[in-house]
Amino acid sequence: MREVVIVDAVRSPVGKRRGGLSHKHSNELLGDVLSGLMQRNKLSGAEIESVTGGCVAQVGMQASNVVRNAWLTAGLPLEVPAATVNTQCGSAQHAHTLAHAHVASGLVDVAVACGVESMSQVVMGASAPPDGPYGLPRAGRYTELYEPTTQFEGADRIAETWKISREELEQFGKMSQDRAARAWDEDRFAGQIISIEAPAVDDNGAVVGTKTIDRDEGLRATSLEGLAGLRVNQPDRTPASRHTAGTSSQISDGASAVLLTTPEKAAQLGLRPRARIVDSVLVGSDPVLMLTGPIPATAKLFDRTGLTLSDIDLFEVNEAFAAVVLAWQKETGADLDKVNVNGGAIALGHPLGATGGILITKLLGELERTGGRYGLVTMCCGGGLGTGTIIERL
Repeated sequence: MREVVIVDAVRSPVGKRRGGLSHKHSNELLGDVLSGLMQRNKLSGAEIESVTGGCVAQVGMQASNVVRNAWLTAGLPLEVPAATVNTQCGSAQHAHTLAHAHVASGLVDVAVACGVESMSQVVMGASAPPDGPYGLPRAGRYTELYEPTTQFEGADRIAETWKISREELEQFGKMSQDRAARAWDEDRFAGQIISIEAPAVDDNGAVVGTKTIDRDEGLRATSLEGLAGLRVNQPDRTPASRHTAGTSSQISDGASAVLLTTPEKAAQLGLRPRARIVDSVLVGSDPVLMLTGPIPATAKLFDRTGLTLSDIDLFEVNEAFAAVVLAWQKETGADLDKVNVNGGAIALGHPLGATGGILITKLLGELERTGGRYGLVTMCCGGGLGTGTIIERL
């Protein structure tokens, strides 16, 4: 297998629900990020041999291979192929794993991994509406083997299984917000974000111009007293639900893109590698608890690479729900001072199909800012999957 390096990683700002990106077509949102990636690296796009991207709700504007459509919308070369994958919340990170495999195997020399989700316009559940005409994804004989739980149910069961109280979840939720606010105050995301020109609309929804979105919109002043007063996600649940909107990831809009190649090809193109991909994995996990995938993904990465917890300088563990990260921390023994140091999806948002690339972008930038060597990204995914990647800063 050939060595694979990351040359660059970028993301859009993460827009809040009905926020600044909520009227931007998904093709244009991802297209602008892809175009920005090419411009930053002085590439025409013809150098790219494969584009693989993630998107979860592949209906409406995100149907019919949104990644290919976004590449073409950006005016990039039509000869370059692109494909869209759905690994639920881990879609962009698994797209990164597929791109890693394409380059490592020699199928291509230069690849882009990316992702997009406009959750304001293509709402969660749009591809599998309750009582819809096309059936349900976890029905039939599936139910004879596994209970078809929701992610909300999985998160609360994880909290119960690992004995994580609502108060602990809320302390973590506040920490996410505090860390994200500090990151923006200290300009820690400098060089990571592609500014987006988005439609500006009036009170009637009519487009009246454009506006520049260059900052994450999910941050909000947070106190433990305020979190304690929020309604739980499942008010009728027994035993009582523990997660609220303040300890769950935010519905968001966003896009991300990562440029991968070999060291030799980077030298030919005049590009500077910023990190080496040590290893990437996709693992299966309990589909009923559903969101425990980061635990076996982390274990498999350590087993395959020979690295240990003490070797890792920084972790990005997606904050789908606070219990996901806290259960992972209890199992691994990781120091929370090294985990999501600039806030996670509770504060910044979780545009499903794009988040994996956002986490890789954040991790790479923070390793460079702090001088760390190794970083690990891991995500839980609907249906019981876990993604994982270790990178080494060069």
